[in-house]
Amino acid sequence: MDNSMPVVSKIFCSSTLTTLMIRRRPTVVNGGGFVVTDLGNNVVFIVDGCGILGSKGELLVKDGDGEPILFISRKGGIIQALSTWNKWNGYSMDYQGKKKLIFSLSDPKSFIAKGAPIRIHIEPKRHCKNWDFEISGSFADRNCTITDCTGTIVGQMGKTEQIGTNDFYHVVVQSGCDKAFIIGATAVLDNIHGESTRC
Repeated sequence: MDNSMPVVSKIFCSSTLTTLMIRRRPTVVNGGGFVVTDLGNNVVFIVDGCGILGSKGELLVKDGDGEPILFISRKGGIIQALSTWNKWNGYSMDYQGKKKLIFSLSDPKSFIAKGAPIRIHIEPKRHCKNWDFEISGSFADRNCTITDCTGTIVGQMGKTEQIGTNDFYHVVVQSGCDKAFIIGATAVLDNIHGESTRC
């Protein structure tokens, strides 16, 4: 039985629980961003931010071969400036570079909404509430969880104890869940908190 939940693509869904290791790249040397490897130290994803792309509020997730698979941008404009939420849009990319909206992420930006969970909406709409996924916990402490609208954990972030620094951490992705989507959400969290993908 196939229980995969693709958001970016079914090829990024694994039939087993997967632990992904994340290593931040120095902004000065490599332009920032981070590299994602599996437990065999094989590069699975590469995330580029402002240091490489040259534009604030834009992120690019590439597969292990360096092919772009997900483009994420922070929404701007007058309406967004007046909102109590920042909105990020994630677009899948095909081999020709065409983009298709696949998710929107909203994070609170005002003191009124602070403490509210970050919510993700999948396109086309398929949510069982007003949202499809929710992020709770502390990204700064590398202790946060991504759950679906039924409360099932799909991704769990944690520190890598042997290293004890925020430059190295891991994300455990549940079987059937889209690893590229989880890494895309992690990239947005990294940018929101002013870390390696931000200028």
